[in-house]
Amino acid sequence: PAISIDQKTTSHNPRSTVGTVTEIYDYLRLMYARIGVPHCPICGREITQQTVDEMVDEVLKLPERTRFQVLAPVVRARKGTQAKELDAARRAGFARVRIDGNMYDLSEEISLEKNIKHSIEVVVDRLILKPDVVHRLSDSAETAAALSGGLVLINVLNPEQDILFSQNYACDDCGISIEELTPRMFSFNSPYGACPTCGGLGTRLRIDPALIIPDPSKSILDGGITASGWNGVKDESISRMYYDALAEKYHFDLATPIGDLPEHVREILLYGTGDEELTLHYDTNRGSGVLRRPFEGIVCNLERRYQETQSDAMRASLEDCMAETACPDCHGARLRPEVLAVTVGGLNISEFTALPITEELAFLDRLTLSEKDAQIADSILREVRSRLHFLQSVGLQYLTLARSAATLSGGESQRIRLATQIGSSLMGVLYILDEPSIGLHQRDNEKLLATLRELRDLGNTLIVVEHDEDTM
Repeated sequence: PAISIDQKTTSHNPRSTVGTVTEIYDYLRLMYARIGVPHCPICGREITQQTVDEMVDEVLKLPERTRFQVLAPVVRARKGTQAKELDAARRAGFARVRIDGNMYDLSEEISLEKNIKHSIEVVVDRLILKPDVVHRLSDSAETAAALSGGLVLINVLNPEQDILFSQNYACDDCGISIEELTPRMFSFNSPYGACPTCGGLGTRLRIDPALIIPDPSKSILDGGITASGWNGVKDESISRMYYDALAEKYHFDLATPIGDLPEHVREILLYGTGDEELTLHYDTNRGSGVLRRPFEGIVCNLERRYQETQSDAMRASLEDCMAETACPDCHGARLRPEVLAVTVGGLNISEFTALPITEELAFLDRLTLSEKDAQIADSILREVRSRLHFLQSVGLQYLTLARSAATLSGGESQRIRLATQIGSSLMGVLYILDEPSIGLHQRDNEKLLATLRELRDLGNTLIVVEHDEDTM
């Protein structure tokens, strides 16, 4: 079978990146799903998930004969008298609760102030750490987790300290929970991972003021504003009616070049008057009169019309005034905030793919993992490293995995496909290469030739069309 690796750009799809084309991103998604450390997207605190057995193992590390209590945090910093929760604890047969750090007996009357935030922990069990306490501790931890929705608080009595465990990926302070990490959550081409604002593209089409006023040396009367619906300056046009009212209220001349108008006037033209009303004088065939209404601004007007229109022609004419800008929510990272809060070695998946390939390899070399994580990630890391090395070996060490495939030159995209083929390690294939050295610096030629020899030595045949003397 023959595979042609020629000089055509890989893809014009905005969702295609160097990482997705080379399949390295698939391995990264798997790596982050398996060994990523989730953090709260609001407060940045690390979120851990523990089974009851893991909780018990942690408690057993305390010194022997330690006295402690197993508590169930049923209310965390919430206003109200919490009478319902206290009543439920009484009916369930519990004897004590800890409220805002103080112990209370449930048999006594407890009245809490309504407008102050309270934390209530039900005392499930009181224990002394001994070898035979394991089963009772497990049962108590399970009871506490069932009461509080997955939280268990161990209150060590001397010296006093609290250890909080959670069965969920949840930040209990911010009330945010994260589902089990899966590879699809790290894909910007999947609704499970893509930023909801930009749909995973990282950019949005927004109205660009520079395209509304392409030549600031022109005045409004000379046609300085070119936006659809606002380029009419005839006396009877609606846009002229607004321009006259603005000029009257803010004391400027429509014949003055737009670039010479005061800054606040240009701001009002583009973004409106807010709640301030204009006095509009109209004189049409149907009659004349005066209206009072605020001005929404040319930018806001165009964005509203773009959202509301059903007409493709209108949409196309409005797009003449639009430019791609970074998404305001993900800032170009393409993913949801809770996904960007998952890190490996202190970097989230977007920060890692934004590094040049040489820096990514250096980062992976100095990455230190726990014994368990190293075991899980061993084969994934090996695959990522080898594919990054292949990209380096064809002279593309300066690229980033986040780079859009549509921005690559013919030579770059050809060598990316070549690196992908080396990574897939096929045998018995006839490769046809059209000038693989194109765009390469002479010093990188030897790297490329070593790569081609490697493909040949795997048991493939290479036919190369080339003008470069070294390659021939």
